[in-house]
Amino acid sequence: MTDFVHPALLFILGAVPIPFLKGTIRKAYLVLVPLLAFLAVLTIGPGSYGAATFIGQEILIAKVDKLSIVFATVFTIMALIGTVYALHLTRAGQHVAAFVYVGSALGVVFAGDYLTLYLFWEGMAFASAYLVFAQGSEKATGAAFRYLMVHVTGGVALLGGILLHVAVTGSLLFGPMEGAIGVGAYLILAGFLLNAAVPPLNAWLTDAYPEATVTGAVFMSAFTTKTAVYVLARAFPGTELLVWLGTVMALYGVVYAVLENDCRRLLAYHIVSQVGYMVAGLGIGTEMAVNGATSHAFAHILYKALLFMGAGAVIYVTGRRKLTELGGLYKTMPLTVALYMIGAFAISAFPFFSGFVTKSMVVAAAGQDHRALVMLALTMASSGTFLHTGLKLPYYMFFGTDRKLEAREPPRNMLVAMGMAAALCIAIGIFPGPLYALLPYPVDFEPFTGAHVTESLGILMFTALGFVIFLRALDPENTISLDTDWFYRKGARGFMWLAEKPLARYEKAVSDVSETAVLPFLHGSARAGLRLDLNGVDGVVNGVARSILTGGGALRRLQTGVVTHYALAMIAGVIAAIVVFAVVWR
Repeated sequence: MTDFVHPALLFILGAVPIPFLKGTIRKAYLVLVPLLAFLAVLTIGPGSYGAATFIGQEILIAKVDKLSIVFATVFTIMALIGTVYALHLTRAGQHVAAFVYVGSALGVVFAGDYLTLYLFWEGMAFASAYLVFAQGSEKATGAAFRYLMVHVTGGVALLGGILLHVAVTGSLLFGPMEGAIGVGAYLILAGFLLNAAVPPLNAWLTDAYPEATVTGAVFMSAFTTKTAVYVLARAFPGTELLVWLGTVMALYGVVYAVLENDCRRLLAYHIVSQVGYMVAGLGIGTEMAVNGATSHAFAHILYKALLFMGAGAVIYVTGRRKLTELGGLYKTMPLTVALYMIGAFAISAFPFFSGFVTKSMVVAAAGQDHRALVMLALTMASSGTFLHTGLKLPYYMFFGTDRKLEAREPPRNMLVAMGMAAALCIAIGIFPGPLYALLPYPVDFEPFTGAHVTESLGILMFTALGFVIFLRALDPENTISLDTDWFYRKGARGFMWLAEKPLARYEKAVSDVSETAVLPFLHGSARAGLRLDLNGVDGVVNGVARSILTGGGALRRLQTGVVTHYALAMIAGVIAAIVVFAVVWR
């Protein structure tokens, strides 16, 4: 491992000095770290690194192959772009959280065992939650708490699945699930699907991302869902369930985008839709489909970040994010408009933009696998993506009714970052060869055929015609669309009512009984000289018991019901942990 420098450590350890650096030195340092990480990824050779033994199990800190390299490459590129976009920030907290977030994502990508994966997985959740908390508003705080609650729940499912999987297989090593899939594998899959935002486990994304800081949302759009795509590609390629979940995702996100008035919430729903292509491709599982899902994840990270940067620039200079409050900004923000539209063309799969050479590979793989329904659904979703992200959002945000807003171009570093992402979107679209060379399998796909270009342009142009004809029907409305987060929002209120009313009354009743009956009896027994026989343990234990029981007044002041219940819960937890570890690592 002497020649191996883990890119995750460059970010996580690199976050430590950030609060102590100021001005130009901090900016230079912030740019230097992702550059070094990118170079580290380029120089890593295939192989296994950091093998060790922990509680009798083999762990592998890093396993490097073509699949991990392609994700690590785009993650470090995105870290550089996101960092440049955030250089104007003076407070160190968001920079630290972003670095830990990126480092954790890279840790997952290189993880060779489930323990390493799980630790970095949870690191992503907590680091990214800070980027929502940092926004500071009451809505952001609520969204951040819900975000954490959902991801901690997913983490518990993942951990439970890992323990059961290890109990069955006897190994912590992370790789493809083989043979009959048991309960442990399904729990692991559920944890992965939650981070991939597969409906109905998707609402955390569209709840939290619009409330994050302007710069934080850019990082969040890139890492969590694509890390989930990576682990699905690693563990569950060819799983039939993923085909249909991904197809539903692609349509689900598009349908909900129709209803949205918040520009970043609309873009968040299109994350759900675009990740659907990747999940469906991984479910198909052929070499072309896996290549398509992987390349589309690469392209998506760049163009979705560009779209969030464009929307973030508007929010930064106007303080507004609802389409009903925006319009006429093309006059004062022409560079932002042009750069945003490059991202819009890329996500819409226009010829000579990145989405065209990646998304079409997934659709073609569905056709080759004789999945006509899946191919049709993904094509429809692509048309809907152009309708909302390429036409509706820019029309109402930059053109449309002039709201006479005071606006200007955002800071130069934000424009530079958008320019970097835009250049890559065009470069990949014109010269897909370097990206194709990174993919896990040899690529046998030619995107620039006459039939493919004509078909794509036909769909896009008819979509544009429909937008012009039905423009008034697409006018945004100042409403809120309900998603599956309604259930846990309402459920959380019900849980709090249950805790504050019935359970609190029960607790009080237990305490009252303890105060009036149990404690006097024990106190009297102790005074009468009762001796406790705990399997031959006497002397010290009896003395401690007597001193506690004769405490009298001080002990009565305790909420004994609460103490009793917590003590029992702790004992039960310790016993359960001992049993689990005895079974799993016997």
